[in-house]
Amino acid sequence: MRFFIRKKYNIRGKIFMEIIFKAIDNDNWRECIELSVEENQKCFVASNSYSILESKFEEGNYPMAIYDGETMVGFLMYSFDSDDNSWWMCRLMMDKKYQGKGYGRAAILKLLELLKEEHVNIKVYTSFEPENSVAEKLYESVDFRKTGKIMWGEVVMEIQL
Repeated sequence: MRFFIRKKYNIRGKIFMEIIFKAIDNDNWRECIELSVEENQKCFVASNSYSILESKFEEGNYPMAIYDGETMVGFLMYSFDSDDNSWWMCRLMMDKKYQGKGYGRAAILKLLELLKEEHVNIKVYTSFEPENSVAEKLYESVDFRKTGKIMWGEVVMEIQL
């Protein structure tokens, strides 16, 4: 299954990017597991290989490669929790070569747009390690708000769509 979402984003008035989500499949999984973050960031996000494996055994996970045009720049996994009918952005990672360029923010906005088109009046959750101030600022920049809850040792945030 291929899943394409195309839209050009003008970030900071100068970078045009064509954010495309593609489902992880036979054609792109190897490239995806080669993406990496800086050494000091590895404690903040599970490896892409672990996330892809998790998606094969835990129902409701949707792993996606994030592309700018034809270039894979990151990985995102979102999930549906049928126990409480909630949506989660459970993984977001940008390859170290593409960090700080607006791709993370554009990918989150694209995911929220996708979920809003498909579902009415839902909350989307995410979480981050308390020491990860970069993730906290990123999520706040797209209107996620802290719930006051801590799950898995991580700060939980939500946004109402």
